[in-house]
Amino acid sequence: MVLSGLMQFSSPDCNRLSMTKVMTKLHLRLLPVVAVVFLAACASQQQPPQPPIEPPAEFTRTGQPVVPDSWWTSFDDEQLDSLVTRALEDNLGLRASYQRLRQARAVADRQRAGLFPSLDATAGAERQETDTTNTDTFSAGLSARYEVDLWGRVQSLSEAESLRASATLADYQAAAISLSGEIANTWFQLVEQRAQLALAESQLETNENVLTVIESRFAMGQNNSADVLRQRQLVSASRERLSNIEGEAGVLRHQLAVLLGQSPGQGVLPEDDTLPALPPLPETGVPAELVQRRPDLQQAWRVVQAADRDLAAAISNRFPRFSIEASINSQANDAGDLFDNWLATLAGNLLVPLVDGGERRAEVRRSEAVLGELVQEYGQAVLVAIREVEDALVREQQQRRRLRSLDEQSQLADTTYRQLRNQYLNGAVSYIDVLTALQDRQDLQRTILNTRQQLLTTRVALYRALAGSIESATPMENNEA
Repeated sequence: MVLSGLMQFSSPDCNRLSMTKVMTKLHLRLLPVVAVVFLAACASQQQPPQPPIEPPAEFTRTGQPVVPDSWWTSFDDEQLDSLVTRALEDNLGLRASYQRLRQARAVADRQRAGLFPSLDATAGAERQETDTTNTDTFSAGLSARYEVDLWGRVQSLSEAESLRASATLADYQAAAISLSGEIANTWFQLVEQRAQLALAESQLETNENVLTVIESRFAMGQNNSADVLRQRQLVSASRERLSNIEGEAGVLRHQLAVLLGQSPGQGVLPEDDTLPALPPLPETGVPAELVQRRPDLQQAWRVVQAADRDLAAAISNRFPRFSIEASINSQANDAGDLFDNWLATLAGNLLVPLVDGGERRAEVRRSEAVLGELVQEYGQAVLVAIREVEDALVREQQQRRRLRSLDEQSQLADTTYRQLRNQYLNGAVSYIDVLTALQDRQDLQRTILNTRQQLLTTRVALYRALAGSIESATPMENNEA
C-alpha cells in the first residue's frame, strides 16, 4: 500500500506560504500512519553475532623476539629482503587483489550515497515550426529525492558494504603475507638446490678420485673387475644427480621469477648458495591476540559483521518506507523569462508492505542462515589458525632433534668411511664395505642440507601463522582519490 501527500504551489503561493508551513501540513497528514508503525522499529534490532569458540589461554611454546610485521627480516638475509620487497611491488596477483580492494571501496561509497538526498538538474529547449509561425520553448528544473531511514535499512546496507570493503582490505593483506611466504620458501629451496649442486660436484670429484685408486689397484691385480664396475656405477649416479639438481634449480628460478612479476628466464636473481641460520624462536603471544592480529581472521569476522548488517536490512525491509520528493520547474518561450514563472512540487510517499507472499520473511530467514553459516566458518578458521601455530611449533621441535641426530650420524659415517678406506688399502676388508660407507656418508650430507631447508620452511610457516598485517603492502592506498 502506498500513501502519498502531494502539494504543488506556484510562485504567488510561495509569497503567502513558506516552505516550513508546507512541510508541517504534509507531516500532519502522515503523522497517524507513522505513529502506528513506529513501535515496530524495535523489531529490526538484534543482538550482534558472537564468536562460537573461546580460544585457549596460551600456546604450548613461545620464545623471546617479537615477530615484526616484515617477518622475513628475522632471517637477516639481504637477498630475501630484496626479493620480498620486489614481489610486494610487482607481483601481478597481488596487484589484482588490490584492484578488488578498490572495487569494494567503490561499492561501499556507492551504497553510502543512499544516506544523502539526490539532486538532479534538467534543462531543455524545443522549437515548433508551422507554415506561419515558429515557437521556442525553454525549460529548466531541479528535482530532489530522499528516503527517510526510519528503521535503519539504508544505514545497515551502507555499513554492510563498508564492512565488506574492510574484509577485502584484510584479504589483500593476507594475500601479501601469503606471497611473502611463497617467496621465502621458493628462495630457500633454490638456495638449497645450489648448495646441493656444490655438494654433488664435490661428491663427484671424490667418487672419481676413488675410481682412479680402484682402477690402479685393479691394474696391479689387487682388485677384481666387480669393484671397478661398482665404483663406475657410483660415478655415473653422481653425474645424473648433478643433472637432476640443475633441472630442479631451473624450475625454482622460473617460479621465483613469476612471483616477482617477471617472465621466466628474464631478470637477474641473486646467486647465493648458503642457507641462513635459523633465528631464535619468536614470541607466539596468546591465541586471543592471534585472532585479533591475523588478516585472514579479520577478514572472516568482517564478513560475519557484514552478514549481520544484511540481516538487519532484511528485517527493516518488512516495515514501511517514507520518502520525500521535491522539484522546481520553469518553462517560458524566452530564455530571459525562464524563471519568471515556476512551479514547485513537494511530495511525501509512504510505502507500507501488506502482502508479498512471504517474500520478505523468507529473505529474513535466508539472511539468518547465511549469518549462522559465516559464524561457524569463522570459528573453524580460528581453530585452524591456532592449529597452524601449534603444528609449526611441533614440527620445528621435531626437525631440530632430527638435525642433531643427522649431524651425529654424519660424523660417525665420516669416521667409519675413513677407517674402512684405510683397512681396504691394507687388504683387511673388501671394497663393498668401503662403498657402502661412502654412500651412507654422502646420503647423510645431502639429507642434512634438505633438513636444514625444511627447518627454515617450518619457521616460515610459523611466522606466517603469527603474522599481522603488512602495512607497506598497500603502496597505492594513499593515492586513492
